[in-house]
Amino acid sequence: MTSEACPPDLLNSLLEALDDNDQRGLERLDALLLDYGADARLHFLRGSILAGMKRYEAAIAAIGKAVELDPDFAAARFQLGFLHYTSGDPQTAEQVWRPLANLPETSPPRLFAQGLVQLARDELEAGIATLEQGMALNHGNPPMNGDMRLLINTIRQQLASTQDEPLSSTQLLLQRFDGSGVKH
Repeated sequence: MTSEACPPDLLNSLLEALDDNDQRGLERLDALLLDYGADARLHFLRGSILAGMKRYEAAIAAIGKAVELDPDFAAARFQLGFLHYTSGDPQTAEQVWRPLANLPETSPPRLFAQGLVQLARDELEAGIATLEQGMALNHGNPPMNGDMRLLINTIRQQLASTQDEPLSSTQLLLQRFDGSGVKH
């Protein structure tokens, strides 16, 4: 294992393999990690693939390693918190996201984390508004906008159908949103 970053040509080849088949891509990724285990991007990709395969514990471990290697890797830090959040652990998510508060106020990962924390604190309208602001500014990760839209729509649907039974936003998400539509 070297402390060098994975060369761009190998990383691009890996990304092409991921488009074809996640299992084959995961095998190629694991082989690259033997040589470039200090590359946080590879651990993040591994975690993202595992999350897509619904192997959430392994995904948390892999993305956690990416954050350990590069604490300023905002996308990995957000995704790690999001995995905790959608697994029903908003307190751990908030701890993971805390450093994102140092990003610019218009940074999508900061806004997404802030909005989700607001939702967990039952500040529903503020949380939705913050998530929508993050979506409007997020041009680098369109699938994340889809995840945020899914959360917003789920909350609004649950609010509309449970007006007589007040529930916290966390209860709403856990009750109806099982993460099956999320592209961690």
